[in-house]
This record gives sequence, C-alpha cells and structure tokens, in this order.
Amino acid sequence: MPGQKLVEYLMPFLLHLAASGLTKKTIQKRVDNVWVLRAEIIRKFQETPRLRKKSVTEIINALLENDGPLLYHSDSEEQQRSFESTCRKLRRHLTDSSARPESTH
Repeated sequence: MPGQKLVEYLMPFLLHLAASGLTKKTIQKRVDNVWVLRAEIIRKFQETPRLRKKSVTEIINALLENDGPLLYHSDSEEQQRSFESTCRKLRRHLTDSSARPESTH
C-alpha cells in the first residue's frame, strides 16, 4: 500500500524533527506539512496510476525538486510557504541521510 510505504519512508524525518529541539508548535507545523505531502502523493497516485510503478524515493525526490508540489487544497499563501519550507528541510534531511554511511543511520 503506497500510504504505508510513505509513512515508513518519512518516519526518520519525523523522528529527526522530534529530536531537533524546535518548539512543539514548530514541530507540529512541520509534521502537519509532512502529512499534507503524504496526502498530495496519494492523490497523485490516484490520478496517475503509472506512478505506482516508481519507488517512493523516486516520487518524493521528484516532488521535492521545486520545494514540493503546489498544494491542491491551500487556504493561503502562508500555508503554501510553510509547506515549501518543510519540503526543503525534508529534501536536505534526505540528502544528508543518504550521504551518511549505513552504520550511522
């Protein structure tokens, strides 16, 4: 199931946020944005079934190239900016994590 694979893929970033020392409010905003990203990916799976043949890594990397997708349901520019900021942080986290040796994960 794509949703479960996404959760497993995103969990290290969520754990990183929890251990980051950020305020609870900031962490919650980032977590909310990650769940929005997950929902956007699932929506894209439904609209474009051929995406299901791609790996979660490929899909997320493609979506994060330009600071994340344009939100389908966005209430404001501020929400979009916050979402894009989280996408940038997620992209950096994934890039940094992939550069580390396996033994340090």
